[in-house]
Amino acid sequence: MGARQPSDRGARGPRRAEYAHQRLTSRGFRRGGARAAVIELLDAEECGRSAGEIEDMLRAGGRRVGRATIYRVLDELDRLGLVTRIEIGDGITRYESVFPGGTEHHHHLVCGRCGTLTPVTDDALEKAIRRVARRESFAVDEHDVTLHGMCANCGAAQ
Repeated sequence: MGARQPSDRGARGPRRAEYAHQRLTSRGFRRGGARAAVIELLDAEECGRSAGEIEDMLRAGGRRVGRATIYRVLDELDRLGLVTRIEIGDGITRYESVFPGGTEHHHHLVCGRCGTLTPVTDDALEKAIRRVARRESFAVDEHDVTLHGMCANCGAAQ
């Protein structure tokens, strides 16, 4: 239980970026500079980022990629199932890279004061979701649990 650490990825197999690049190549896509930059950035991130955050982070790293291009890349990756959109109720869509079969799946804690998005994994929560689905004879295709509240930093500042 708790936030997934970036170091967890290596022990579980290939990085999500490698999977994305392989999938794109198999679909006939060339390895474009902007697309590769967005894929690599999202692979290094612990949790979702907005298009604006992606643009700022790329720019800070010396890459000048326009926001319209970033949105086109994100839409393309979403259609191919290589990113997922995260809506947390603040009007800003965030994007996370995904791995097939839901591996490295996590949920989110959202601080209503500072807006911090924190990834959390919890085996008991996943079991509870499967138990509810079985009880209701419901086939869950995907799910996301988002808990809204206040992070420890904001709580301590009160």
